[in-house]
Amino acid sequence: MSMKEDYQNYQKRREEFLKGPMSKLWLHQDERYVKPFQIYGNLYYVGDSWVCAHIVDTGEGLLLFDAGNCGAEAMLIQAIWEAGFNPADVKWLVLSHGHVDHIGAANFFKRMFGTKLYLGAPDAEMFRTRPELSVIQDSTDFMDELFVPDVEIHDGDKIRFGNTDVQFYLVPGHTEGCIACFFDVTDGKEAKRAGYYGGFGFNTLQKDFLIEIGDPTYEMRKIYLESIRKVRDEKVEIFMANHTNNNDLLNRRQYMLDHPGENPFVDDTLWKNYLDMKYNDLLKLMEDPAQV
Repeated sequence: MSMKEDYQNYQKRREEFLKGPMSKLWLHQDERYVKPFQIYGNLYYVGDSWVCAHIVDTGEGLLLFDAGNCGAEAMLIQAIWEAGFNPADVKWLVLSHGHVDHIGAANFFKRMFGTKLYLGAPDAEMFRTRPELSVIQDSTDFMDELFVPDVEIHDGDKIRFGNTDVQFYLVPGHTEGCIACFFDVTDGKEAKRAGYYGGFGFNTLQKDFLIEIGDPTYEMRKIYLESIRKVRDEKVEIFMANHTNNNDLLNRRQYMLDHPGENPFVDDTLWKNYLDMKYNDLLKLMEDPAQV
């Protein structure tokens, strides 16, 4: 096959890919770049306009929550630099769950900086035995690969990162190894309790998906409801989003810019209200005749 034919085949593959409904999530990811900003005290936003990532300055290194979509590694690195930090100082990376849109830069950080990777134990097992459930195959680069976590998180674990103690719970639903975590952030004078729920999507609770993965009675939906109940009453003054729509992050950021001195991210009602909404939305899905 000639070089010209190789190029023509390459163009055909691109054209076919661009016809797909999910192509927008992979094409020109840099257009989703969001200028990083300080949420409160030592908590910073370094994610994009779709999938979230957060930095905590622990005083003894940086703690990063989530690693963005595969193919967006450079964008995350730029955001960390622009926030005023050195990416090489990211000592720990906590992955909220094992899906392709949250683990993109994990291998890069581990190989480049020696960052320790943390993942819920059930999702670590998923990587070993059912890697297709990570949806890594959706990546546009077949050189992308899953990682081996340095630490597998179990329900109830409490782990110290620098000066920050993080309380972890497993909240299976979106994936079996989805995590929720809670910790204090501080501006040096006052501490606020931050909370992170690692995955809210119902895409993995659809009828066809559950049947395909061997859950014909849809038990994972009931488990998801239990997970919400499990952490719903935790004290959360700052609700960290997993995707920007969870806490209307972009509009809250704009409000912060338009109203200096006010911080719409400090709101002790957001966590409970959003979890209640997801709980009720799932009940509606479970009653949908097309989903039973």
